[in-house]
Amino acid sequence: MGLRRTLIDVAPLRSSPPFRRLWIGQTLSGFGSQMTLVAVMFQVWQMTKSPTWTGAVGLAQAIPLVALGLWAGSLVDRVDRRAFYLLTTGGQAVCSLLLALQGFLGHVPAAGVLGLVALQSCFVAGGGPASRTFIPRLLPTHQLAAGLALRRVAFQGAMLLGPALGGLIAGGLGVGACYLIDAVTFVAAFHGALGLPPMHPGDAPARPGLRGVLDGLAFLGRTPVIRAALLTDLATTVLSMPISLFPLINGERFDGNPRTLGLFLTAIAVGGVAASLFSGTFTRVPRPGLIMLGGSAAWGAALTMFGMAANPWAGLVFLVIAGAADTVSVVSRSTVVQMHTPQELLGRVGAAELIVGQAGPDIGNMRAGLVADATSGTAALVSGGLLCLGAVATVGATTAQLRGSCTSAPAHAASVGP
Repeated sequence: MGLRRTLIDVAPLRSSPPFRRLWIGQTLSGFGSQMTLVAVMFQVWQMTKSPTWTGAVGLAQAIPLVALGLWAGSLVDRVDRRAFYLLTTGGQAVCSLLLALQGFLGHVPAAGVLGLVALQSCFVAGGGPASRTFIPRLLPTHQLAAGLALRRVAFQGAMLLGPALGGLIAGGLGVGACYLIDAVTFVAAFHGALGLPPMHPGDAPARPGLRGVLDGLAFLGRTPVIRAALLTDLATTVLSMPISLFPLINGERFDGNPRTLGLFLTAIAVGGVAASLFSGTFTRVPRPGLIMLGGSAAWGAALTMFGMAANPWAGLVFLVIAGAADTVSVVSRSTVVQMHTPQELLGRVGAAELIVGQAGPDIGNMRAGLVADATSGTAALVSGGLLCLGAVATVGATTAQLRGSCTSAPAHAASVGP
């Protein structure tokens, strides 16, 4: 019984067929998306040989999320969330097809590739908040943390296999093949969402336009536990995200072989999958806020050691530890956020979480590239890890509500405003 309590809880997959179909579809789609991430970084690096340009890949993803995310979240809280998700998933698939076309033709400049990445991110800005509203509707409250852990293990499983295979395919068949496979995997995500019931926002839909956005921001402003959870994640990712440095580090430690480039992301995924498989060790702990702070601090410490590692294979071990810490932090953050968010605000709060969870790392990758260009890859990694530790300590010390957040407490019941 003790061992069973440490393993991931798969009850949501057994009890909810709609959740199971959605989970399978998003897992396959995530596999293709991770291949595309490696392909874009490799293609841009081959064109420019600049870590600033590889960091700009993250910026191209981040700008649409920041600019459109809250507006999209307000729209999600007004319409059928299932239909909206299907529409945005189709848009992402079309963008992957366009990336495949330019990959095969080979005549598009780096700025054009980034433009297609930014266009796809516009659809992610809408589909992401919609997707985040599904789990609380499909699962009972006592299965919420387990459902979030399953979603995380799906992401990490895709991250484990996708980058490694993406590196192999990019080095063999070319980047166009990676993009084409990604486009095909969106069919699975589309099919998984087709089986969902209608997902209307309920009896209190968001007010239209700017008023709905402001209602969501007001809720975040008066809910310290959610604000602190998002701020912790934003600070750590902006300050210490290392992915844009991987081509540079790969060149220094593995002679720039594209087949080893995928190993960096794979190492992070190995740790993430391990943490997800044994997620019972932290999803059953009644203090998700404290668990999140601990996971964020461990992430910063592991990246600091990765930057200082002299042996390239030892560096990959520290990335495994960082991946495990990241999964602990992300699952705990999502649990805190969804515990304290009423149904009618899930789209807007989910949009804010998406901006933090995706735009934060993208901006962090840009920061890392700029610091590496000015100093070195090692300096960018070590300084980022130490800044992360400082940020986590500051938020934890100044926000008692986050430290005291408990899964046995009732969900926040705020209204959206007049």
